[in-house]
Amino acid sequence: MQSSAFCSGRRVLFVQCAAAMISVWLGACSTNPTTGRSQLNMLSRSDEIQMGTESKPEMLKEYGGEVKNPEARAYVSNLGHQLAAQTEADNPGLPWEFTLLNSDVINAFALPGGKVFVSKGLAEKMTNEAQMAGVLGHEIGHVTARHINEKITRQTGASVGLTVLGAVIGGGGDAVAGLAGQAVQITLLSYDRGQESEADALGIRYMVKCYYNPIGQLQVMEILKKEAGTSNSPEFLQTHPIPETRIQRIQQIIDTDYKYTQNNPQYKLNAEQFKTQFLPKLAALRSDDALAAAGIGTRGSDDSNPFPLMPDWRMTSLATISH
Repeated sequence: MQSSAFCSGRRVLFVQCAAAMISVWLGACSTNPTTGRSQLNMLSRSDEIQMGTESKPEMLKEYGGEVKNPEARAYVSNLGHQLAAQTEADNPGLPWEFTLLNSDVINAFALPGGKVFVSKGLAEKMTNEAQMAGVLGHEIGHVTARHINEKITRQTGASVGLTVLGAVIGGGGDAVAGLAGQAVQITLLSYDRGQESEADALGIRYMVKCYYNPIGQLQVMEILKKEAGTSNSPEFLQTHPIPETRIQRIQQIIDTDYKYTQNNPQYKLNAEQFKTQFLPKLAALRSDDALAAAGIGTRGSDDSNPFPLMPDWRMTSLATISH
């Protein structure tokens, strides 16, 4: 009799826990206005903003901070905000910040909630403004498509199941307890092929709305592909893989959806502006660094190592966010 009652109680508890888990999933499911697809996100918009805000200082520390030239910083920031203004729904209202990192590492990445970073090392490889717009637009696409939130949700899904199982076996416990604490410790792994393709398409959408020639994004992919065969292989490729099919897909998007932008002077590369207004600022920074390395002070800087090589941030960034 006692055994029967115990089994019955466990069945009731299982149903209750399963119902709680289903309620969590249903409550987190919504249609993303950017992509038009149904998406399961465990983190709210305010959670994403907090995560990005609290992770940014660590990113700056690990990548040598921002470049010291205010004009170079403003150039990237202004371009980024122009692109972010073209995003969908309430995304233009995110606390967008675009940071030019003082690092030779070839990389660009975004944190949830609108924090976008591009390294000086990557910027120096570019030859026109449309390429910078392509990189920033792509990272903006990861934010508006909520890709990091998706990855966190996938990772924490297993944790929810284990929590429910533990509640059933142990005879108690909240099926959703501790999710927030687990979420902030999930590492940022490589984007999957679908997410990369989606961010590419969104990046092209945003840059075309700002009248940039989308061929700039394709040019960046070719730059990264070329650099992948050198000793300075882009760190960008660790989280943004560039299979040949992805380059072909970008070309297909341009040929199919944005053919009208090609050989159309309305859609610009802005190569001359980029070479005269932006690249000289980076070259000046490089010169200052050489003088600093020789022991000659410049611009009041006493940094002995402006480009520290830091551990891979993806393994540590979210773990430091306060609960």
